[in-house]
Amino acid sequence: MTKAHSILNKKESQFDFLEKFALDSGAIEVKIIPAENVVVEDRVVLKCISGCPSYKKKLNCPPYAPTVDEFRKMLKDYRFAMLVKFKSNAEIKNEEVARSLLRCQYDEEIPTPLKEEATKFMDDWKKNNRKFNQIVLEIEKTAFNKGFTFAVGFSIGSCSLCEKCSIENKVCIYPSMIRFPEHAVGVNMKRTVQEAGMTISFPFEKIPDPVALLLID
Repeated sequence: MTKAHSILNKKESQFDFLEKFALDSGAIEVKIIPAENVVVEDRVVLKCISGCPSYKKKLNCPPYAPTVDEFRKMLKDYRFAMLVKFKSNAEIKNEEVARSLLRCQYDEEIPTPLKEEATKFMDDWKKNNRKFNQIVLEIEKTAFNKGFTFAVGFSIGSCSLCEKCSIENKVCIYPSMIRFPEHAVGVNMKRTVQEAGMTISFPFEKIPDPVALLLID
């Protein structure tokens, strides 16, 4: 048994207040794991670079986020991580939209009903994320106020605080609220969640499984 696991087994009750707060705030499942169990991979950021429309367009996304190597070093300073799962009401009903969401949004040749469904899903997803990410900030604040002063949360998905990021000025207008997405620093959330014994559907068919990450120490 590693030191982190030993500490977790002895002191996991110290996080009861935080798990209760998360569940009372709207989470449907919460799990505390050793921080060393957070899976970090270089290839995760490759997906940001090779296809994400937010790349270089948002201040919390690559190349503005910490690099994977920088995050690995930071992660070693933490003993615990918290996984917080939410239930989304954003839903895709059409199989074609599920297969190619971005294409359905932006391709002019896509039939209007499919484009409308894709747009509605993304609008609902962004609204959900703003709500869930606000809860993550409140969990972070609650941990901070209980003495876990280096607690920090990560956002689900790229930032949705503004319609258009103030990337030209290179200064966020919501500095106390912006957080980096897990994938932007190399966290493989699918593996992390699965290895923690939680279920996650990714890629999803109809309704996504949003799971947030917080580091606690």
